[in-house]
Amino acid sequence: MKTLEEYLLFLESKGFSFGEDAVGFIYFGKAYTNAADELINTAIECTLKIQKHFDGSFYMSLLERFVKAQVKTRKEALRYLKEERLFPL
Repeated sequence: MKTLEEYLLFLESKGFSFGEDAVGFIYFGKAYTNAADELINTAIECTLKIQKHFDGSFYMSLLERFVKAQVKTRKEALRYLKEERLFPL
C-alpha cells in the first residue's frame, strides 16, 4: 500500500497534475475524516475515474460516505460504490 504522498507522486508520474489547491484539499479531507491513506487514495482514484478530473467536492463526499459506512479498505470501498450504485465497477 502506498502512502498518500507516494500515491500523489505516482499519479503525477502518470500525467495527473494536481494544483496546490487540490493537494491542500486532499490533505484537508484526510485531516477532517481521520481516514487511513488507503481510503484517501481510493477516494482520489474513484474521483478521477468517475469525474475524469479531480473534483474536490466529489472527493470529499466520497470520503465522508466511506467513513460514515465504516469502510476501511479499497476492496470494501469498491464494493460499497457498487452496492450504492454510485459507480458501476
